This record gives sequence, C-alpha cells and structure tokens, in this order.
Amino acid sequence: MKTLIICMSVHHGNTKKVAERMARVLEADTVQPSAITGNAMLERYDVIGFGSGIYFGKHHRSLVSLVERLPGMKGKKAFVFSTSGLGTGSVFNRLLSSGFPGQLRKKGFDVMGEFECPGWDTFGYLGWFGGISKGRPNEKDLLRAEEFAKGLKAKAG
Repeated sequence: MKTLIICMSVHHGNTKKVAERMARVLEADTVQPSAITGNAMLERYDVIGFGSGIYFGKHHRSLVSLVERLPGMKGKKAFVFSTSGLGTGSVFNRLLSSGFPGQLRKKGFDVMGEFECPGWDTFGYLGWFGGISKGRPNEKDLLRAEEFAKGLKAKAG
C-alpha cells in the first residue's frame, strides 16, 4: 500500500508529530499541501492522508483549498487526522465544523477513518495564559495514532 500524508502543521508542530508517527507505521511519504502540483502526483498513491490543526472548527485553509482544486478522485482511499486545543470533538468545533471528510467524499474519496487528538494551542488570547492542552499530543496520543495507522494498513490490505 503506497501512502502519502499531506500535512499542514503551523504553530507548535502538533500535527506534524502525529503525521510522523503515522508515516512510520504506513511507510508513507509526507508533504505539505503546497507540494501537490497536480492530480498525477496523487495517482501514484493508493491511500492519501489529510491532516492539520483545527482552526475555529476547520482544517487549515491550505488543505481545504487543495481539496477544492482536486478533480474527481473516484474510489481513491483517504483518511483524515487533526489536532486541536479543545479537542476536535468539542461542542465548539462541532458547531463550526467544515465537514472536511464530507468534502473528500464529494470529490470521490473513500474515507477510511478519522483520527483526532488534543494539541497545544496558544492562539490569540490563549497565549496570555500559557495555552491549553500543553504537552499534547503526548506519548499516549502518539501511540493511539500508531494504532490508528495499523488499522488503516489492515483495512487497505
């Protein structure tokens, strides 16, 4: 299973840590969204992971923009991962959610799963108080990311 992980990790490298753990398990290549220059690059992969921090309930704009530009990807397998100070399952993030997995499905992707964990967040006023979810993702979170990746590997065969 040839896997590509497209990851945008901006402030503290939270999502990059998760992407690196998953990449080790999946023996995946990792790139930022800006490295994707066309559909031909994606066609070389069996599975594509999309990950970023969560910003006001949404994945990073560069990742969303990339997916909007993609042509139909009928049947291509994908997975989604994210980190968030509040945890992506929070009421706040659910209310603002952009439905990123739904956007992938509209492009024809077969979304195999989603992974989320807390990440240290010092954005805006949170920085005045040292942020939230400091020290996250921690080793327990990263082990969960590895288990998620192992499950993807088993599903993809």
